[in-house]
Amino acid sequence: MPKLTGWQAVVEALRSEEVRRVYGLPGDPMHLYDALYDVPEIRPILVRHEASGAFMAMAEARLTNRPAIAHGSPGPGMTNLVSGMLEAYSACAPVIFLTTGTETTLMGMGAFQENDAISMARPVTKWAVRVERPERIPWTMRRAFSLAATGKPGPVLVEIPADVGTATAEMETYRPSLRPLRCAADPDALKAAAEIVAASTRPVLVAGGGVISSDAGADLVALAEQEHIPVMTTFSGRGSISEEHPLAFGLVGLYRTRPGKDLYDGADLLITVGSRMEGFQSGNWQIFPDRARFLQIDIDPFEIARNWVPDGAVIGDAALVLRQLGAALVASAGSRDRRKAHAADRVRDKEAFIREVDAECAAASAIPLKSKRIVHEINAVFGHDTILVNENGGQDLWSYFFPYYRVLDAGDLVPVGEQTCMGAGITGAVGAKLARPEKNVVCVAGDGAFAMMPQELSTAVQYNAPVTWVVLNTRSLGWPKWSQEQHDRRFIATDFTAQADIAAMARAHDCSGERVERPEDITPALRRAAQANRSGKPAMVEFVVDTFDYYIGFKNFPNKEWKPEAAGAVVR
Repeated sequence: MPKLTGWQAVVEALRSEEVRRVYGLPGDPMHLYDALYDVPEIRPILVRHEASGAFMAMAEARLTNRPAIAHGSPGPGMTNLVSGMLEAYSACAPVIFLTTGTETTLMGMGAFQENDAISMARPVTKWAVRVERPERIPWTMRRAFSLAATGKPGPVLVEIPADVGTATAEMETYRPSLRPLRCAADPDALKAAAEIVAASTRPVLVAGGGVISSDAGADLVALAEQEHIPVMTTFSGRGSISEEHPLAFGLVGLYRTRPGKDLYDGADLLITVGSRMEGFQSGNWQIFPDRARFLQIDIDPFEIARNWVPDGAVIGDAALVLRQLGAALVASAGSRDRRKAHAADRVRDKEAFIREVDAECAAASAIPLKSKRIVHEINAVFGHDTILVNENGGQDLWSYFFPYYRVLDAGDLVPVGEQTCMGAGITGAVGAKLARPEKNVVCVAGDGAFAMMPQELSTAVQYNAPVTWVVLNTRSLGWPKWSQEQHDRRFIATDFTAQADIAAMARAHDCSGERVERPEDITPALRRAAQANRSGKPAMVEFVVDTFDYYIGFKNFPNKEWKPEAAGAVVR
């Protein structure tokens, strides 16, 4: 058996598991980072804040469906990772967090940067473990990779005490984890599910993040096409189907637009795959199609009937269950012809709406600028092979609303998690570009989110990650300010009365940076950003936008009775 230090054993595990990047920054560099020095195939990405490393790793995990690695030094370095753990836990992202802990001989004595990392991480990880002996590291790392990626994915924390990491011991030869291990459907549950689908005439299939985690997009599309079932997605499930596909109807809940609302509210069967249907996606569980049946498919038994009680449920991996369900339905015509006619009607309505939106955005010539026109132009300028990285905020919601922005290619979306930590998209864009360098990467954000993590523009430059950040600037925290607008305009602590020159800040980081205030300058500025990216330079385009321009569905959420035509959905 080879003799290695504890951290060398960690790095050997990373190498064997085909990890290519570690996001973070060193504390004592004689720990993990010194062990990385002799392994050139693993690239350390030096971030400017540990939370940024967590969000970059999340983006990489989303786009590769493989565990990604984030590192934090002891004490505040580890606590800076906790927001990333929370976000990864809510997003079911397989991120393995590594940190150094206090020496085992000094624990409990008040040593420098001593903290109880395990207790802090336990509620927001699938597993949080402190390794007490160096020879246990290979087993621990194999277990970490297996747990992070198998079943419902999620984050893991591994703490290596300082003396354990530097001690030398005989280590077992590392054997990579077996992952992912997939489970298929119970035959009786599958048969009942197929009967429910065959009897439906107006079904809607809602794809959640589990479809992405399972790499089940092709199986989703195959079932939808075979059975003529229109598809909507949750926020985390967006990208499981190209939004150019005729059966794609955008997002559910807070993010739905008129075609999706009409489809969803008129459904006689709701099928969810790999989704919790959390509060924003379900209107706090108030938005359910009247008199519809409910079929729930999820890999995690804990999620079954957690909120809505299903008429049928199947536990299993999304790809396998969708494949099995399609096979079970092949010979069962049921109401397939009626489903086909219903889907065709809905597609015609959707295509008419797309034409309305195209005209609406082209005519949006007001000053301050309308965010809907900006996100619509991103599609036109950057086109296919463009990964959209979302942020959390008010105006950037327009990039969530189909078809104002359309995810043109399946897989080309990186959402924030359900905790919607501000700044996660700003930094996640860098991880997205490093994971998928052949793609364009565009992050749409508000000025509040940008202010959380501007330091990582230099990280993008340092590691040759030419992305474009589109900052929709209202000089305020847009979403809270909208709430104040609705409550007697009691504005307090939401306006940035002092704000840095965002475009100049980008240039100071050696990125392209410009500010746009007039509608005729939107497209030329985006084209210059795309050109800068092609030349290897990150770009920032700041747009001065209307603070209170929101889609009608957002304004009335979670009321499922809103009527776009009566409420004046088209606002120029």
